[in-house]
Parts: sequence; structure tokens; C-alpha cells
Amino acid sequence: MRVEIWSDIACPWCYVGKARFERALADFPHRDRVEVVHRSFELDPGRAKDDVQPVLTMLTKKYGMSEAQAQAGEENLAAQAAAEGLAYRTRGRDHGSTFDMHRLLHLAEEHGRQGELLQILYTANFAEERSVYADDERLVELAVAAGLDAADARRVLADPDAYADAVRADEREAAQLGATGVPFFVLDRRYGVSGAQPAEVFAQALAQAWDEQEKTQAGAHT
Repeated sequence: MRVEIWSDIACPWCYVGKARFERALADFPHRDRVEVVHRSFELDPGRAKDDVQPVLTMLTKKYGMSEAQAQAGEENLAAQAAAEGLAYRTRGRDHGSTFDMHRLLHLAEEHGRQGELLQILYTANFAEERSVYADDERLVELAVAAGLDAADARRVLADPDAYADAVRADEREAAQLGATGVPFFVLDRRYGVSGAQPAEVFAQALAQAWDEQEKTQAGAHT
């Protein structure tokens, strides 16, 4: 069974949702037969690479909230993250384009290191002090930490067309599937789960999709 997850590194609910899904998957009896594929989705497509600003500034401008409201939202997210054992910095984080990170994730997929790189990028963005935006050498370091070759990562970052089509294809597919936000989980192209749902919801969806697949396969052999 295949599970496709559309997400963005700048999305805190994707960070939390990934942990909740993985908790459900760890308890799923057929987990060894589940393939997880991460798909690209940009919350801020078309944003210039050098357009980096504080998260709180972005939130107040994008949603028309006060800085106090934005900070309260960050504190709530930190609590949700902590419940999943995740670190989350509520102050001093940046927001910017994630396009280059998605391109690197497609490189990582070819080398079987996509899951590792995605988690490293999430942790760097949400838990570490040094920004992940508009800093190619920072991204190279993170790619190497995920097991990729530094020269390969630099080559991708130096060529804005490298894996660009793959990122755009993922985003078009998300639109075709009706995803207007992330995280968006698609199980075996049968069921969709939107948002950072509780682990119990993911567990139920996994079981349901698996049972449906078993019925389909049984019917094909009768």
C-alpha cells in the first residue's frame, strides 16, 4: 500500500502531522508493506528566494492578526509539537521560499533518503536557530546530514531548473486531487486525510485502506 503525503517545510502542522502519522504507522500491523512517498506543496509559491522575513511578521500580514495573536498561535503549536516529542522555537524563526528544499527532496528520493532529509529540514526550520532560507550552504549541510553527496546538492541548488518540473508536477497533482492546504495524506489513491489529525484517525484510515485493498485483490482472484 502506498501513502502519499503532500506537505511544505514551512508548514508547522505538516511537522506535527508527520509525527502523528508515523506514530499510527508504527502500530499498524502491515507497516512493512506500506510505502510512504512525500510530495511537494508550497504554501507560498512564487516567493522570491531572497524574500525572507520573520514568521510573526508574515503571520500578521497574511492573516491580518495582531502580533500577540500570532505569538499565541505559535505557543499553541509549540504545545502540539511537544506532545509529539518535537522541539519548536516560538520566537526568532524565519519564513521564506521552500522551492529549493523541495527540489532537494526530489534528489533525495532518487537516493532513498527523502524521509531522512524531510525530517532534518523540519527540525532545522522549527527547532534550530540558524535559518534554512536563502542560504545554499546551510541546505548543503542538511543534505549531507541526510546522507546525500555535497556536490550533488550544490549542483541542484546551482541549477534552478533541476527537479523544478517534478515539484510543479506534485503541486498540479495536489490541485487535481482537491488539496487546498497541507498536510494532505492520500492512502492508496482511495482515501484522503486532510490536516494534522490525531494518530487514531490515521490508524483508522490505514486500516480502512488496507481492508479495501484486500477486498479488491480478493475480488480480482475470484
